[in-house]
Amino acid sequence: MKHSIVPVVMAGGSGTRLWPLSRQLYPKQFLALSGPQTLFQQALLRLADLADDTIEVQPPCIVGNEEHRFLVLDQLREIGQKASTVLLEPVGRNTAPALTLAALHVSEPAEADPILVVTPADQTVTDAAAFTAALRRAVHAAADGSIVILGITPDRPETGFGYVRTEGAGPVHTVAAFVEKPDAATAEAYLAQGGYYWNGGMFVVRASVWLKALAQFRPDIAGATRAAWAARSTDNGFTRPGKEAFAAIPSESIDYAVMEKCPANPKAGFAVRMVALDAGWSDLGAWEAVWQVAGKDAQGNVAHGDAVIEDSRNTLVYATSRLVSTVGLDDVVVVETPDAVLVADRSRSQDVKKIVQQLEKRSRDEGTVHRLVHRPWGWYDSIDAGPRFQVKRIMVKPKATLSLQMHHHRAEHWIVVSGTAEVTCGDKTLLLTENQSTYIPLGEVHRLANPGTIPLEIIEVQSGSYLGEDDIVRFQDTYGRAG
Repeated sequence: MKHSIVPVVMAGGSGTRLWPLSRQLYPKQFLALSGPQTLFQQALLRLADLADDTIEVQPPCIVGNEEHRFLVLDQLREIGQKASTVLLEPVGRNTAPALTLAALHVSEPAEADPILVVTPADQTVTDAAAFTAALRRAVHAAADGSIVILGITPDRPETGFGYVRTEGAGPVHTVAAFVEKPDAATAEAYLAQGGYYWNGGMFVVRASVWLKALAQFRPDIAGATRAAWAARSTDNGFTRPGKEAFAAIPSESIDYAVMEKCPANPKAGFAVRMVALDAGWSDLGAWEAVWQVAGKDAQGNVAHGDAVIEDSRNTLVYATSRLVSTVGLDDVVVVETPDAVLVADRSRSQDVKKIVQQLEKRSRDEGTVHRLVHRPWGWYDSIDAGPRFQVKRIMVKPKATLSLQMHHHRAEHWIVVSGTAEVTCGDKTLLLTENQSTYIPLGEVHRLANPGTIPLEIIEVQSGSYLGEDDIVRFQDTYGRAG
């Protein structure tokens, strides 16, 4: 019998422990931290490889954040994944409601009951063949109605993960209990005793089984999510549950809502089983984890970008925009971006999230957005700023267009660096090419578009009394942002 599966990729999250590279509006799942593809793209490609004579892989279902919707679409296009469903959460409600949205989506028509292969978007593995073999085993185990978890074979006494305690031998284990994150001594004991695995947050379950289990253990979440799904809307390739109804859903994880309750309630009728995964897995949850999986020199150093390391050991240097050099450092993390630099003891990399919390308290943008800001039409990079002026470098993708807009407080000068610009200014439209420029007066309705087949790059000089991004009145927009 051939099993139909739907990959479900959980693409929310902010990745605050990988600041300053990961930020709220461009979090770690959309970064290429271990190879040429981003972690999100790696997750999709790994799941696509599950297809064989017994498994049919359906188009994936991505559950993500409203703010990341165009990042998701861009990264899907980059790997040629056109047939997919993108479900957008208006607010974060943890993984149980997110999985429920996916289960409700794939259950239409009513007779459809595919096996859901659920994975976070921010993990990596180094042994793709071992990952595929383990996940295929989990799919076959879930076909009979079991809930199957992939348990990561531990290679150290890790205190940062929850654990799964198993019983029995063989390729598919019975889950006896889910265990909270232990202290160091308890983690040592788990490793010595055996039968304990890390909970990596990957699940395989039929859609109907998940919906039944949630309705039994957390009927409040089940009912509220169904109400939000009934109020859904679809536009521009996105499906959005009802905003008010979704905000009313209790926030809960898959583990707490269902998984941990099943072994403790054997009469409930939901068997939880586990397939061991030994495939070089990492959640890349902090800079320590990035150092662990990266290639190292003879002194244990990891260098990324324009880095020069001298007389240092077990140190990570991650440079993005300039030369970064170190001398005499041991067990240190140095991460450089155009607008922020992090220096931390490698063993304290989990505490980087506290820096992000401080930035939030101080109402600073560096915890939320990079200097280079991605937009659905391309990106802009704020090169320089001062009293009453700002300079930006702007890239517009081929055939893309910005919104028809105006500003109350600033005028703009545009200089074309490369490509062709189609400029609407008031009732006039003109074409500009390399080294040509134009002026957009304060209050004038205008638009920038790229009619060409190569990226358009311009330098924009803004001048005025207020230069914030919220001084934009949109009249028309290809991306649904007008109004």
